[in-house]
Amino acid sequence: MGRLAQTDGLNDVQREILATVRTFVDKQILPVATELEHRDEYPTEIVEGMKKMGLFGLMIPEEYGGLGESLLTYALVVEEIARGWMSVSGIINTHFIVAYMIKQHGTQEQKDYFLPKMAEGEIRGAFSMSEPHCGSDVSSIRTKAVKDGEFYVINGQKMWLTNGGSSNLVAVLTKTDEGADSVYKNMTTFLVEKEPGFGETRPGLTVPGKIDKMGYKGVDTTELVLDGVKVPADRILGGVPGKGFYQMMDGVEVGRVNVAARGCGLAQRAFELGIQYSQQRETFGKQLHEHQAIQFKLAEMATKVEAAHQMMVMAARKKDAGERNDLEAGMAKYLASEYCKEVVEDAFRIHGGYAYSKEFEIERLYREAPMLLIGEGTAEVQKMIIGRRLMEEYKLKG
Repeated sequence: MGRLAQTDGLNDVQREILATVRTFVDKQILPVATELEHRDEYPTEIVEGMKKMGLFGLMIPEEYGGLGESLLTYALVVEEIARGWMSVSGIINTHFIVAYMIKQHGTQEQKDYFLPKMAEGEIRGAFSMSEPHCGSDVSSIRTKAVKDGEFYVINGQKMWLTNGGSSNLVAVLTKTDEGADSVYKNMTTFLVEKEPGFGETRPGLTVPGKIDKMGYKGVDTTELVLDGVKVPADRILGGVPGKGFYQMMDGVEVGRVNVAARGCGLAQRAFELGIQYSQQRETFGKQLHEHQAIQFKLAEMATKVEAAHQMMVMAARKKDAGERNDLEAGMAKYLASEYCKEVVEDAFRIHGGYAYSKEFEIERLYREAPMLLIGEGTAEVQKMIIGRRLMEEYKLKG
């Protein structure tokens, strides 16, 4: 373990968890990641290993069978896993957002029913907000739930569900008619249970199949089609309609910290590959790292890895302290994803022509990094959030 991206102030339990995860990544993920990624194969054995370590319940309170750890611990675990293979970190990150939303906003019955099974990995979560036509513009969603006695009937189409096939619980944001004057107060989150797999996974609910992507392979990313899906009213998150947008934004806020952590982990791995290769390859009579141009690249890469990590840690610690962290989470996600792209590209350049070969790991990282620029809100959306919050903080008086 190198000097970069260290975190001060961790307790013994946190250090032990991270050491265990790092060993798991080095022995169980890195040796097989590129092969599985090229086959777009779901990492079943890796997921089973994470279940045994309790990672699916890392932030779920101990009373529900989880480990009761902090957002910081979780983010650092995600960073380690993304260093091995970013797709694997996506499998637990989406699950974690749903578990977090139930913990924070669910009724007692929902917590008692879902959280113990989620901690064990028996119930696996997916998160559904985006739609084919609207992307990051949540206010424009069209999926609608209409009350019908003790049930709601949901119709619509959702897009970009991580774990869409493998999950058996989906948090689905819909429009409902609450008579409010704001579109945001006319949204409701439903906890929709289904069978894992593709095709019709419960009456009216279809998961068409995996979306074929440039990168971020292995993990299943899907659409979700809802045609007259009947959901009991007691499966409204929190039991009260009209609060869905705010519940989802709370989940996305912690999700952005974890996307930042993914960027940090991916950048760390790219730096490791770049600095290793620079000591193995010779050009013009000396090793690559002896060329000043390469030293400059390594210096810039290392600085970006360190800066992104510290920003991510700060955002997580603010949330753990109960403070508002939307500004810091947006900054961390924006900085980490942009720096990740740049560090990966520099490592790609250091590898020269070999970077273009699928035999080299950097080829996989080069295709994975762009997803972070758009996942959990695009870079442009992050800058809008940051800008608005800055105006709140620095608004002229009088």
